[in-house]
Amino acid sequence: MNPGTRALGVAVSADGRSDEYPPARATVAAAVVRADRVVDGLSFSTCTVGGSDATAAVVDCVDRLGRPDARHLLLAGVAPAWFNLIDLRRVHEAADRPVLAVSFEASAGLGPHLREHFSGGALDRRLAVYESLPDREPVSLDGDGSGGVGGDEVDSDGSGGGPEDEREPDLWVRPVGVDAAAARRIVAAHTPDGQGRPEPLRVARLAARAGRSYADRRTDASSNTAPESAPNDGRDE
Repeated sequence: MNPGTRALGVAVSADGRSDEYPPARATVAAAVVRADRVVDGLSFSTCTVGGSDATAAVVDCVDRLGRPDARHLLLAGVAPAWFNLIDLRRVHEAADRPVLAVSFEASAGLGPHLREHFSGGALDRRLAVYESLPDREPVSLDGDGSGGVGGDEVDSDGSGGGPEDEREPDLWVRPVGVDAAAARRIVAAHTPDGQGRPEPLRVARLAARAGRSYADRRTDASSNTAPESAPNDGRDE
C-alpha cells in the first residue's frame, strides 16, 4: 500500500456503565492517519453511555472531517460506551467507503450480555443491530505489511492452510464494503511491524481518551466533584 494512503480510525472513550440522569457522555474521536503513520486530521463527537446513539456519533465525526481521500474507515469494536451498538451498514452508507470494525479478543458473542442487561424494546433494538452485523473474520499479522491470514483462511486450491496458519489470530475484523481477504490486507497495511493496534485506531483511542479527560476536568471544575468511576472504553467485541 502506498505510504500516503489514508484511513480513518474511530474510537470511543467512556466511563463504565452509567445509571445517572442525564446519562454520562462518552467521547468519540476520529483520526485520519496515513499508512506511514502521519496523522492528518482529527474530529470529535459524543454519545451517551448505555444509549443508542453511537452510530450517529460516528457518522458525525466522519462528516466533520470531510475527508473523502481517507479510503477506509476502521472502528474500534461495535459496542462501545456500555453496549451503545454501532450499525456498521448505516455507517458504511453514510461514509461511502469500506468499514472495518476491529476487535482484539476472542468472544462468544454479545447476545447473552445484552439479554442480561436489557429487556423489552431496548433489548429488541440492540439485538436487531447486533444480528445485522457481519461475522468476525480472524486476522493473523505477519509483520511485513502484506497481510496474514486467519485460521479459517482457504488456500487458492480450496484446501485449508497448513499448521503454521492455525495459530491464534492477532485480531478479528467485521468488514462491510470489502471481502474478508481485502479487509485483512487493509488492517495489516495499517499495523506497523505487524503487531499492536492498527495505527488509525491507536491514534483515535489516544485522542478519545484525551478528549474525555479534558471534558471530565471541565465538568469537575464546574461541579467541584471528583470522577466516581475508573475509565472504561466500552466493549471491544
